[in-house]
Amino acid sequence: MNIFQAILMGIVQGLAEFLPISSSGHLAIFQNLLHIETDTGDSMLLFDVLLHIGTLIAIFIVFWKDIVKLVIEFFGIIADFIRRFREPDVIVLSSAYRRFVLLILVSTIPTGILGYIDRDFVEYASGTLLIPGIGLIITSILLFICDRIGDGRKGIKKITYLDAFEIGMAQGIATVPGISRSGATIAACLMLGIKKETAVKYSFIMSIPAVMGAAILEIKDAVGASLEVETLISYIIGMIVAAVVGYFAIKFMIGVVRRKRYIYFSIYCLIVGIVAIVGHFVTK
Repeated sequence: MNIFQAILMGIVQGLAEFLPISSSGHLAIFQNLLHIETDTGDSMLLFDVLLHIGTLIAIFIVFWKDIVKLVIEFFGIIADFIRRFREPDVIVLSSAYRRFVLLILVSTIPTGILGYIDRDFVEYASGTLLIPGIGLIITSILLFICDRIGDGRKGIKKITYLDAFEIGMAQGIATVPGISRSGATIAACLMLGIKKETAVKYSFIMSIPAVMGAAILEIKDAVGASLEVETLISYIIGMIVAAVVGYFAIKFMIGVVRRKRYIYFSIYCLIVGIVAIVGHFVTK
């Protein structure tokens, strides 16, 4: 993979990971419909890991204050839980951020379970045009619904653990190529009556365990990859591009949620989905 290809993949990853258009769906379409050839084996796995790291960097930069507080409160929960054995009156969930930590953990459970169960189906779906096309149409419908939902009233303190579980289910289902992770999770939040600002923050922060988990699963197979210096430089540049583009994509998405401009993404996903489905039958 040369530098130009790495930059292109970084741009696609940074945009599609955070905008509600499905990065996995676009990657599958590019590879199947346009016959774009990419590196394979351990080398490509390493590039996937670096792209994931790039998107994580973008999330950390935008939400670093929230993430620092969440990490601190996570260890605070553990410390106070241990203290309760000696001091039963200790209140473990003493702040909104501690509740946020538990909500994220609850959301991660169904995501992990569904991601493990459907991993073979996802691999198969990535090699077709039909399933990503259908997924994009589903995403289009979700975004169309989001455009017509009023602002909710639930903040972190009012989100229930059942809400968190359902949002995690939405993120797990979004592993299917074509179904946007950010689109599905934000749609789930809005349908559950969660405030717009809280919905976008919840969606992106809850993606951290999922993205990290995917990177960890891949990195064990990618560690032994042998690369030329030029290829490694290309990969690192792709990671940096993914981080920079991802940062601006998140900022843009925050504005989209506030102004309710999902309809344009809905139309785009519908068009691309139809093209993919038609391409499946034409090239079959």
